This record gives sequence, C-alpha cells and structure tokens, in this order.
Amino acid sequence: MRAGSDRTAMDGDESGGRAPVVIVRPTTNVTSGVAVTQKLVRASVAFGDLIRGTYGPNGLDKMLYKSNGETAVTNDGARIVADLLVKHPAAKTFVSMAETQENACGDGVTGCLIFASELMREGGRLLERSLHPLTLVEGYREAADITLAMAEARSSDASGADAARWADVAMTAMTGTSAEAGGERLASLVVQAAMLVQRTAGQDPLSYERIRMAKRGAGELGQSRLISGLIYDRRVALDRQARLLENVQVAVLTCPLTLQKGVREAEIEVNDVDQLESFMAAEDALLDAHATAVLASGARLIVCAKEVEQRVLHRLVDEGCVVLADVDKDGAEDLAEVTGATLCEHLDDLDATALGRLDRFSVETLEGEEGRRERLMFEHANSRLACIDVAGSAGTATEEVIRGLFDALRSVIGGMSSGRLLLGGGSLHIAAAMAVREAAEAATGRRRLAMEAYARALEAVPGALIENAGGNRLDVLMDLRAAHRAGQIDQGVTAAGANGIITQAWANAETLEHAVVVSTEAVCGLLRIDQVISARGD
Repeated sequence: MRAGSDRTAMDGDESGGRAPVVIVRPTTNVTSGVAVTQKLVRASVAFGDLIRGTYGPNGLDKMLYKSNGETAVTNDGARIVADLLVKHPAAKTFVSMAETQENACGDGVTGCLIFASELMREGGRLLERSLHPLTLVEGYREAADITLAMAEARSSDASGADAARWADVAMTAMTGTSAEAGGERLASLVVQAAMLVQRTAGQDPLSYERIRMAKRGAGELGQSRLISGLIYDRRVALDRQARLLENVQVAVLTCPLTLQKGVREAEIEVNDVDQLESFMAAEDALLDAHATAVLASGARLIVCAKEVEQRVLHRLVDEGCVVLADVDKDGAEDLAEVTGATLCEHLDDLDATALGRLDRFSVETLEGEEGRRERLMFEHANSRLACIDVAGSAGTATEEVIRGLFDALRSVIGGMSSGRLLLGGGSLHIAAAMAVREAAEAATGRRRLAMEAYARALEAVPGALIENAGGNRLDVLMDLRAAHRAGQIDQGVTAAGANGIITQAWANAETLEHAVVVSTEAVCGLLRIDQVISARGD
C-alpha cells in the first residue's frame, strides 16, 4: 500500500511488470511498525502529563481559554477533557474514556486518565523491546482481574454507614476542588440531600437525578442550604399574587386554561351589537367555567404547563390563588414529584384526589446587577426531590463549586447504591500492585513482563498524589510497599504527601473499579493497533 490516486490501477508497465495497487489519495500518510507505537504513546503520555498536576488535595488548577474568548479556571478532569479540542486519535480515545467514566460514576476521571496514560507508557516500552501486542494485552487483562479481585476483597460494607462516614465520602470527592472551601458544611448538605431522597424514594432506585443544584447569586458559600423540594428562578405573573402560602393544596395541569381553538379556520359574521355581545358573553362563560372548575377542586396553587388566559388568571388571583403559567413540561413533572399531585391532562380529571400538597410556597426577591430577581421556593417535608441552594456569586466560581458538589453527590449516591466503600489515598493501588507482582512471579512466558508493567502503572496514581504534595515519590512508595507487606493495609498517601494511616478518605468502590476496567480496555484497544492511516497526511 502506498500513497496514490483514489482509484485502483492494474495497468502493466513498459517492462511487462504489474503496477502497484493504488487505493488511497496522494495526501494519505501510512505509519506502521514501531512508529505507530511511538505515535500513540506520545499522545497518551502527553494527555496524562497534562492532567496529572490537578490530581489530589494538592492539585493545581488549569486556565482554559476558549476559542470564543471565554475563560474557565478548573481542576476537574471531566471539565478539562470536555473543553479540549483534540484531533489525535489516541487523545480522542482518552476523551471517550473520560466521558464514559464521568457518565457512569460522576467521579474518578483524573485518576482514570493518569492510570491509562501510564499503562500506555509502560506498554510502549515493552513493544519497542519486541513484545507481541497480544501478549501485552493478555498480561494487562490478567492483571486487571487481579486488581478487581483485590478491590472486592478490600471493600468495606457501607450498608450500615452513618452520616459521618458519608460525609467523609463527600469530602474526599470535593477535596482539591472549589467546593472544598465550603468544607464540612457543604459535605453535610450533600449527605442530608442523599438521605432525604433515600427516605422518600420508596421502591424506586436511588438516583442522583432527584437532587438539584441552584445558584442563589448572593451571600457567602457557607450560607448554602438544603431545600426539601425545589427552587425555580422565575417571576410570578402578577405582582398582586400572594408571596407566601402554607399548607396549601396544589394542582398540576398539562392542559391550557384558554378557549379551545378549532382545527380549521372559520369566519363568524356578526350583524348587530347584540350578536357581538352574546358571542363575547359565551367566551366569558367558558373561561369562567374553567376558573370555577379549578376553584371547586380546592387547589390554591395552580401550576400549568400550558397557557393561562388572562381573564382566568385574574379570576383565580382574585380568589386568593397563585397561578404559575407556561411552566415547562419537565418542571411540571418535577413539581408533581415534590407535591405528590397527579398530572391532569384535562379539567375533567381535576378533583380532590388529583391534588398534591406543599408545606410552604414562598417567593424570594433578590437584587442583582441585572435588576430584581425572583425565586420560587416549593418546600415539602415528604418531597421526592431535593435542592441544594448554593450561595455565593453568580459567576464561574459558583459553577465550579456546583461541579464539585455534583461529584460528591454522585460518590455518595453511588456508595449508597453499591453498599461498598474503599479507602482512598492510593491504598488500593499499592495493594493491587503488590498482588499483581506476586502473580507475575508465578506466571510463565512473556506476559509476566506485561503484568509487572501493569503494577508499575498502578503505582502512578499514588505517585501523582506524592509529587503534587511535594514529597519524594520513590521514598514514599517504598515505605508504602513495606507497610502493606507488614499487614498495615490502611496505609496510604496523606494530604502532606507522606505515608500514613488513612481514616477519612473514602470512595465509592464501583468508581475505582470502573476506572480500572475502562482504562484497561481503552489501552488494550490502542496497543492492538499496528498501522495508522491518516487521510490528512499528519
């Protein structure tokens, strides 16, 4: 195969020989052999080096300057990867891997990328020494199985964990992010929110989607709070509507409170004033019937996903009701979850049994740079949804705090669902590396080299924690190995970058296990490549 035209040529040359088969364009570049490995490994290592400095409690931030002129400051691996405009195929594989980890677990992206990058580095060295790619892949997968077995053996049962232990899980996920500034206060809010939805979920599976985040845009971060219900940023239709309702019945409608429109256009000929007045009176009667039907149900807070005609709106407000019109369908469904109301698609379905209840509805008014803002607060003790109201500025700083809170929330909810936790601080990676080395000593053939390389890659995760804290990587790793050989399995890398007992750094076991699986599979896929064909010529 060589560069040529995009057509197949089989004509003989003047000497009677056969011309080569040409199947690619002249601009196509084909890379084979060791050069392929070097090309993929260089891109993978560069990706890992880019993200390594953000890892752990002492990780630093990255400033991202986007093509549209916006800037962002973050150390969240998922955010950095999502904003990078990568073009290298190996880098795109890493981006897909990070997205998979984020979607599945919501945390552990940075550690996943560091581990995968180191696997590529170690694999590239072995391939340059003529180790067969399939032998390397076989050794990696065997080592991954040993690592997962070690994670299963070391995981702690979390079925009876108390709020303090879940707060440790939340703090572990928030450490190193902007949310860490909120400390135990924010971690406590995350745990309270998770326990609230766990209590009200009933037979439904526990889901992080039942917990929302709202930006208050005022106050200090420590003034953040948990709402058993929802918060909406929108203004009420009429200023004379009530601003506070307590112990109120709620109707949630998905049908419009307007005159029904015909499918076909029609013209009505009016010959005198009496006919016009009777026509308008008939319209008023129909609209009045809509308002009467709503009032007869007993509801005093009416949420409508469609339009509400002004005459109906004023009639309901005159009777002391609060009406929220043109609420999006998802919002109406959320309020039905909060209040326990049944979505009514027709007024005939609206009766006392279809109503929900709120303990408190209130309108909060805030003054900002863009003028007055109103926030609607829906609170109910038995709400199936919860909302963390994050105080602070309305800028990117609060968005980063929310991102950190979201990671903590996913970790806590994931741990509650799986019922298993693992010590952090690189403790699992050190133990797994030792187990893989022991298994490699008993292995036959060249796959032993691959297993030893996998063990070295595992130690890159605690190694990054040590380096970012300013510690000596070699000395601390040697101390950790000695401690684990002596049976001190709770030893790991402390926040100071030294060897110590880990007591408060806990993570969802499935997060770490998923990172091992997705990293190994992505790397094995890249290491099986023996030729790169680039149509762009790069």
